Amino acid sequence: MHPRKFTEQLEDTRIVAAIREAERKTSAEIRVFISRKQVEEPVAAAQAAFVTLGMNQTAARNGVLIFVAPRAHKFAVIGDEGIHSKCGNEFWQKLADSIAGHFRKSEFTNGIIHGISKAGELLAAHFPRQPDDRNELPDEIAHD
Repeated sequence: MHPRKFTEQLEDTRIVAAIREAERKTSAEIRVFISRKQVEEPVAAAQAAFVTLGMNQTAARNGVLIFVAPRAHKFAVIGDEGIHSKCGNEFWQKLADSIAGHFRKSEFTNGIIHGISKAGELLAAHFPRQPDDRNELPDEIAHD
């Protein structure tokens, strides 16, 4: 799918609202990144975007990135080392599978929101919001 067509279908305000809602319960940071490029390896591209967005610089190393490459029909969900050490690969695979189910039905906004919500639940359990918590990263959807 052409990236412009994909982004036109997304309901940005709902996605940003979902990020803000999830982050109200956790000290973690959640971002969504839409790549306009042809991506062969979505995990490697997601890892590069993670660093470019400064997500590896959060205080608790607890950022999560939902990376979507519509031109390649691929996506990845990755978390920083603080999260990965607490939940392992199984959580990420289940989360990716559930997002893929929405994407197969062309429910892109709902798939992303579902991923944000599920990630938020896990993050709240392992990284509850602290009284001095601040939003370390923007909530808006990022693009390349």
